[in-house]
Amino acid sequence: MIKFWKLHGAGNDFIAVDGEQYIINDYSKFAKHVCHRHFGIGADGILVYKKTEDADAQMVYYNSDGSIAKMCGNGIRCFAKFIYDNKLVDKTEFKVKTLDGIKNINIDVENDEIKNIKVNMGKADFDPKAVPVITDKDIFINEKIDIDGTLINISSILIGVPHSVVFVDEMNKDFILNYGPKIEKLDIFPQKTNVNFVEIIDEDNIKVFTWERGCGYTLACGTGICSSVVISRYLGKVSDKVNVESEGGKLFIELVDDMVYMNGTSVKICEGLLEVK
Repeated sequence: MIKFWKLHGAGNDFIAVDGEQYIINDYSKFAKHVCHRHFGIGADGILVYKKTEDADAQMVYYNSDGSIAKMCGNGIRCFAKFIYDNKLVDKTEFKVKTLDGIKNINIDVENDEIKNIKVNMGKADFDPKAVPVITDKDIFINEKIDIDGTLINISSILIGVPHSVVFVDEMNKDFILNYGPKIEKLDIFPQKTNVNFVEIIDEDNIKVFTWERGCGYTLACGTGICSSVVISRYLGKVSDKVNVESEGGKLFIELVDDMVYMNGTSVKICEGLLEVK
């Protein structure tokens, strides 16, 4: 039996376990099992705590389809709450090692309750080779692609994982569910891409709905929200401090000297024991 927590960040839900207390031999198989919404607990991904000499903790992250990911924005906030509340770290400023490097975490605590989790997400990478996206351009911003005869403007960068942004006048769920999976699997994205649909409200407020690589449509995506703000700022559509609304909740993103800071909360849904056969 493995003890687990289920948490969510802006509606993006995860299963968190202590990988030091419980040995999991196949993370991919484990993720596909526990994340299944009918035969498992149900989640967008798993968060596994491991010790490391390089930081205060290491976050191992797998998507619900069993694929490993270098980083997850909403996931790292949930991971931070999990390790802090379970006393796996004993301070409010700490470092978490991910496959996207070490992330600095700052937690605001009032009366033993976490009020905000601030994560330094690092710098966005505009290099198409880093995303990766196949193009002869120096950056892949506001490029037209043809999907079923419809021309769509798309911009792609890397913040932990590949992200593409499509600006829309108004959110349309049918449009997202139709074009999200098609853009995700375009040949120009050899590692596929996450697809963010962005509606600009004003320079300080936007909406972002995301089709996630490896998960499908999710209620929020932290790295996707960060990417959406970076591209929106690059194109002069927003300021450097932006409130972002997703279907599952809100985040506040700050851009300081090219660094991206994500602010938000995470919520514990439940805990229990999982039988793994």
